[in-house]
Amino acid sequence: MKIDDKILQVISNETKENIEKLDVVTPSMYTSIFSKHAISHNTVLEDEDKITEAFLDKKISMFEEIGEQTTQNALTLSEHTDRAISAIENKDETILKEVLHETQALRSEIEKLKEYIYKDELTNTFNRKWIQDNLLKSEGKKFKHNGTLAIIDLNYFKIVNDTYGHIVGDKVLLYIATQLKEMREHVIRFGGDEFIIIFSKSIKKDTAHSKLYNLREDMIKKKLKSKDSSFKVSFSFGITEFNEDDTLNDVIELADKNMYDDKIEIKKRITGIH
Repeated sequence: MKIDDKILQVISNETKENIEKLDVVTPSMYTSIFSKHAISHNTVLEDEDKITEAFLDKKISMFEEIGEQTTQNALTLSEHTDRAISAIENKDETILKEVLHETQALRSEIEKLKEYIYKDELTNTFNRKWIQDNLLKSEGKKFKHNGTLAIIDLNYFKIVNDTYGHIVGDKVLLYIATQLKEMREHVIRFGGDEFIIIFSKSIKKDTAHSKLYNLREDMIKKKLKSKDSSFKVSFSFGITEFNEDDTLNDVIELADKNMYDDKIEIKKRITGIH
């Protein structure tokens, strides 16, 4: 049975989210959890070895391509640096302009590589690695700067999946991600139906709260369509400010607590998806 790559990726992500909560994971436990999520997506792994081989071949090929491109970019950058130094020493403006043009082209290639490394495949938002490499210090999981973080969790998302199927569920995730990105802030898919937003340094907690509250109120008024049916989607959110050297886990834990307080209140108003 041929399995769509995106479905396999979704199953893998859901499995990883589950095992992250466990202190100990054995191979049989992993297999059991993976199989449970596969069944929930109406997927039967009849030829697991071939599926695994094909999936690994694809990933290995992608990483080899990234590695080769990174090596080539490093060599090109080194060559440009040597030429620039020589041009400066010889006051050769023609070569300097050539190096500038070539370096700008190289920057474009590097940005394409970042798309592979830092983007969530389904929603085209950033992924967890982006947080690690761009916001945290190399030693430990401590923030480099002060800021404001929000965690967003969809309401009744399981009902959407159970009622309309996981393909519609994926479209809902893409829709939510698109709406969040309209705020022009850094949006990260943290896992499953959870997103994180890192706001610009100038935006404090109260302003971030107003932005997300207004976005949610607009979304509640709208209905999404699935064939002859329609339904509403909403989300809960929690916000906290953080300081340099605060740990990511502590900040997320506090934002998560605020989000669950918000979920209790919003579910008094919204009791389902219709």
